[in-house]
Amino acid sequence: MISYLITGGGILAVVGFTAISYDFLQKKKSPYHTYRTAFDQYVTIFVFRMLGSYNRKKLEKDCKNLRAVQDEKLLGLLQAAKDTKYGKIHGLSKITSREDYVRFHPLTRFDHYKPFVDCLLKGEDGVITKDRPIILALTSGTNGQTKMLPMIQAQRMAFLTQGVAVSLHTMYHNFPGCHNLQKILKFFYTPKMRQSEGGTPIGPNSSSPKNSTVMLSSYSTPLPGLEIVTEPEALYVHLLFGLKDPYLGILEANFASLIYSAFVELEHQWPQLVRDIETGDLNPELDISPEIRGKLQDLLKPDPARAAELKKEFGKGFSGIARRVWPHLNVVLTVDTGSFKMYGQKLKNTYLGGVPIYSPLYGATEGLLGVNLWPEKEERPYLLMPRSMFWEFIPIAQSDEDQPSTLFADQVEKGATYELVITNISGLFRYRFGDVVRVIDFHGECPVVEYLYRQGQLLNVRGEKVSEDVLQKALNSTCTEWKIPVRDYTAVESPNLHETGEEKNFPHYVIFLEPQKDATVLGSKSLMDLNLRKQSFVYDSFREKGSIDEAVVKFVAPGTFKKLKEYHLMNHDVSPNQWKTPRVLRREDAIRVLLDNLL
Repeated sequence: MISYLITGGGILAVVGFTAISYDFLQKKKSPYHTYRTAFDQYVTIFVFRMLGSYNRKKLEKDCKNLRAVQDEKLLGLLQAAKDTKYGKIHGLSKITSREDYVRFHPLTRFDHYKPFVDCLLKGEDGVITKDRPIILALTSGTNGQTKMLPMIQAQRMAFLTQGVAVSLHTMYHNFPGCHNLQKILKFFYTPKMRQSEGGTPIGPNSSSPKNSTVMLSSYSTPLPGLEIVTEPEALYVHLLFGLKDPYLGILEANFASLIYSAFVELEHQWPQLVRDIETGDLNPELDISPEIRGKLQDLLKPDPARAAELKKEFGKGFSGIARRVWPHLNVVLTVDTGSFKMYGQKLKNTYLGGVPIYSPLYGATEGLLGVNLWPEKEERPYLLMPRSMFWEFIPIAQSDEDQPSTLFADQVEKGATYELVITNISGLFRYRFGDVVRVIDFHGECPVVEYLYRQGQLLNVRGEKVSEDVLQKALNSTCTEWKIPVRDYTAVESPNLHETGEEKNFPHYVIFLEPQKDATVLGSKSLMDLNLRKQSFVYDSFREKGSIDEAVVKFVAPGTFKKLKEYHLMNHDVSPNQWKTPRVLRREDAIRVLLDNLL
């Protein structure tokens, strides 16, 4: 009997190995893969498919039992934190239900946690979580204030299993070409890190491709390129090694703005990039260390044939260039919602040539918020993950209150707009982190939301609360009528400007636009204000009674928003991976960059 089992097991093993070998050999492969790196990528895809399938089934089950799952999540978080310094101060051990929780624990903002973060900086343990933080993560500071938030290992693992794995499972299902062993061009910039007094890393919460040797094999940029800490040089190297590979399968970045900026840079740099590929000599003007230059030079072999292909395609112009230089491209993996929607649209209209965009995750420094299970939909719906956090919702009409009543995830209504409140595994309790969403559907019992805007990105000189979404719609209508394509924009409330060049007695908006070409206005300069009035009844009412003056449009020179980004990165603790152009700008030093570059 045992011999039959051994023989049968051996046969199954041989059949399994044969099936895997056959499947591996059938895959389309990058010419820049070795057998080892191709197999590493094959294993990576297999693991994420299995992990994603398991977590997707678990998610579907959870979505049918939302209240029970959320109650379990909340009580687990409270139990884990009850013996911490924070837990003892706030009596977390006495809270036994969601009703107790909202009754006894206030809604909080970042200032509430500042004393506890100060303790973490000194290296104290058991402050707000029983586990020591693996990083004190810096937020992007889009609203004007960079915050430092703790993150424990369990939060990173939840992001990987519930978020990344599920979204990749969705991607593989909807874009079958992603099963192939093609390289990924990932635009990633290694952040600058420092250490706290207690030895905890401080910096942006960005997972680097170089953290995993197996994952590294999937990317077109070699390890030395990921060690470059300056963005212009790193971007050049990303483009160089990505262009060398005609079988590239995915373009990836945190945000659509990073990919759009890369294509804009490609338009300027392509002659030198093609020359590097043709000769096999790395651009001597790149400001990188001799050690990194030497490693990259060793990997860069002359390829006149590929250089000729690229030169021919670039010579035809840049409309649809992605599909022409990478004909096997499957998908662009990036967030193109909220303030990045404009960049996603520009990519579609100019560079991508029909390559689809999948916006997979709704995440923040605070953790995983949602996953997009429907890549084919234009509105980018995100399912709020029931086991990622405990959710509360403030009806938007009550968001001005300090301690408004909240609804639970099983109480929200389709079509309603809410400010999100989260309780997470890393020690944030009933935390108002600033995102505003609209519930657009339900998956089972779980809310599916559309991200709208950040609370701090409202224009609000008289209590009118004009959102980023309203501003963008008005701008789109205005620029369409003016026939002026815009590269980037931001708005400033006039009280924050020391000089507007306008004689106005009442507060108003000043919209700074960077045009892609000649900024000759072909219509009324009042058009922006008229479109804002059409988009917002409240703004229109303030304009009608004269409490807010007419919006002013100012054009800035080409490259101004690049200067704004460089200034921000140089003077504030933020990584290029996190950068988001503020749609409402309030920093006086940053506003000066715009004023110094007016056309």
